[in-house]
Amino acid sequence: MSHPTPQHRLVDVPGGRIHLVEQGEGPLVLLVHGFPESWYSWRHQLPVLAEAGYRAVAIDVRGYGRSSKPRDVDAYRMLELVADNAAVVRALGAETATVVGHDWGAGIAANSALLEPDVFTAVGLLSVPYAPRGGPRPTDAFAMIGGPDEEFYVSYFQEPGRAEAEIEPDVRGWLAGFYAALSADTMPSPSDGSSVHFVPRGGRMSDRFPPRSGLPSGLPSWLPSWLTEADLDFYAGEFERTGLTGALNRYRNVDRDWEDLATRDGAPIVQPSLFIGGDQDASTTWLSDAIKAYPQTLPGLVSSHILEGCGHWVQQERAYEVNRLLVEWLRAVHGTA
Repeated sequence: MSHPTPQHRLVDVPGGRIHLVEQGEGPLVLLVHGFPESWYSWRHQLPVLAEAGYRAVAIDVRGYGRSSKPRDVDAYRMLELVADNAAVVRALGAETATVVGHDWGAGIAANSALLEPDVFTAVGLLSVPYAPRGGPRPTDAFAMIGGPDEEFYVSYFQEPGRAEAEIEPDVRGWLAGFYAALSADTMPSPSDGSSVHFVPRGGRMSDRFPPRSGLPSGLPSWLPSWLTEADLDFYAGEFERTGLTGALNRYRNVDRDWEDLATRDGAPIVQPSLFIGGDQDASTTWLSDAIKAYPQTLPGLVSSHILEGCGHWVQQERAYEVNRLLVEWLRAVHGTA
């Protein structure tokens, strides 16, 4: 019988503890969020997956929410986050799990499947396509993306404390602007030539957020349709308590990940897989070549979907559609009716 409400738990992992929220019984489905998010990003999926006969478990990734927040930057390298996921599966008394991730969570999910194939027997990727390790050192590549007047956002996030100084004085207002900037119904028009992914030299990322109305709360003049004031309150409350350093430290490990995964250069993920992206999301348009390469990089791909009129926050922007696609895929993978 499914749990009537989601259950919160803390489980021990070698790197500390992971907070998770679970609902339902059946095959384990581990849900991994991205930046700047929370287990709460899966609030629309937990009850639906539970009702469909799965044990849905959404974690707070290390550095977020109620999970541990190590001080060292290198504690947020990909190998550590994959180890967290595998330890969560063991702590829940399971031997295997399907792992589904969004944004950075998609990268964590993909590498969990790549590095722990006996544990993670299927992988779903939302928003960010799988692209095998390769190419030049990431920070060198990101530096070339920026120009004399702009800096690529990943480069902007590299220096500890820099982005925190922008975000933390007004967490709620910054999150509202960031979510709006990447949502299909509120993102700036490409025709205006500005993108939140590029920070003006000497400026702030929020300089590229959608226009503000001047309200005392500092909110944009509108919120995306998927984001209620209560939702924003939840996210803001989490980051006001924890700060942003743990979340941003994921970006500060891209070179370490590149070094750690050198033996997996170009490696495919062979387990049954799923991809869902939005056609208004830069993650899918910039990485369109990665999607085209799926026959080689994801040979176990069951289905791939690009949702029209959808931005970056796919499982929140288009919850009903994503839920349907997830359940269909899980039933195909598990051979259930």
